[in-house]
Amino acid sequence: MSHILIVEDEPVIRGALRKLLVRHEHSVAEADSVEQAREQHLNQFDLIISDLRLPGEPGTALIDSAGATPVLIMTSYASLRSAVDAMRQGAVDYIPKPFDHDEMLLAVERVLKEGRLNRGNRALRRDMERSYPVHNMIGDSDAMQELKHRIHRVGPTNTPVLIMGESGTGKELTARALHEQSERAGGPLISVQCAALPKNLQLTELFGDEDSAGRIEEADGGTLFLDEVGELNSDVQSRLLTLLTHHEIHRQGSLSPRKVDVRILASSQLDLPGRVAEGHFRQDLYYRLNVMELTLPPLRDRQDDLQSLANALLARGCEKLNRHDLYFTDAAWQAMVGYSWPGNVRELENVIERAIILTEEDGIGPSQLGLNPNRTPQRVSRASLDPSEDLSLEDYFTRFVMENQDSMTETELAQKLGISRKSLWERRQRLGIPRKKAGSRR
Repeated sequence: MSHILIVEDEPVIRGALRKLLVRHEHSVAEADSVEQAREQHLNQFDLIISDLRLPGEPGTALIDSAGATPVLIMTSYASLRSAVDAMRQGAVDYIPKPFDHDEMLLAVERVLKEGRLNRGNRALRRDMERSYPVHNMIGDSDAMQELKHRIHRVGPTNTPVLIMGESGTGKELTARALHEQSERAGGPLISVQCAALPKNLQLTELFGDEDSAGRIEEADGGTLFLDEVGELNSDVQSRLLTLLTHHEIHRQGSLSPRKVDVRILASSQLDLPGRVAEGHFRQDLYYRLNVMELTLPPLRDRQDDLQSLANALLARGCEKLNRHDLYFTDAAWQAMVGYSWPGNVRELENVIERAIILTEEDGIGPSQLGLNPNRTPQRVSRASLDPSEDLSLEDYFTRFVMENQDSMTETELAQKLGISRKSLWERRQRLGIPRKKAGSRR
């Protein structure tokens, strides 16, 4: 039996909620204000359910007083922004009023289950927090320390997280760290590159149809990562809002809802508030996704991490390509420090892998890196490529793609370049290389 405190100043609502919880074998205590609630030992409760608007202090004032006891906030539909602010302050979830009985019970059971698991695995979680979830996130700069701290804080929750940052900063790696930090780590992590989905297939790909499950159902019991969420069309945005609010979906062509237990993580390098203002992205969905925002620093702002990152990527690349241990010469370090890294960590990784392939000595020099600190990527055409010039990494990439895209698929191009299809797409966008229409390939 769980012990729950209800903090609600309206007797009718408080009484109805008490009856609902007692009927499902919970022990219930009541208070009509934050002041009255604090007269009790809040750490004796397994859960506190509080209205947001109360006489005197708001319900969120209980969050700090409650210690480890989770606080579930009730609020009206008109107070969506306030509810999001409440979760940013530490509320475990929120329920709109008037609440649906089944939705309330589902939320209560979910929070109580998480509490039991957290208490049972506290020692193991401390060990895991020290190393595992962020062990692939290299760097000890102030920006990275703050990012890791936030991942440790929000990772174990079911809170939606919006991951912002430039291309190549590690948004997918951050999503994986959040997933591995959570109680869902044993479940699936499904990543969807939204920008790569044709607009007319987004609904079916995500929500499925009568014959097959979509990516959301594949993530049931785990985490769904929507990379570049700002690229989704309005129909998908509307259905995502329903998923986040009611934890259910409708497959395409089906009238029956399906309950799903999925945590949503999303990323974007677009200006989502700007897209909201322009009417291209739903404001209510933005607030639901942006309960917690993690902003990844670009590599140019992480100079303190460059050496540790480069050495780690060099060791990984040597192992992958079966090369003996290599090192960077002093001139190579100077070239890397003087470069702005517009492609961030992903570009650093690709530069180093290419250097490992090209170098014939033990020391990697600036010529193998192919960096030009004064070069800004420009839109290029086939005619602008001079075969005699000393190619930078961008020139090498551009020439290879433009010379081979008529005879290769996107998958084949990515494989030959040693990168993912997602990296190929992102670099096309950054360098302004148009993609050939499907009918023009062999």
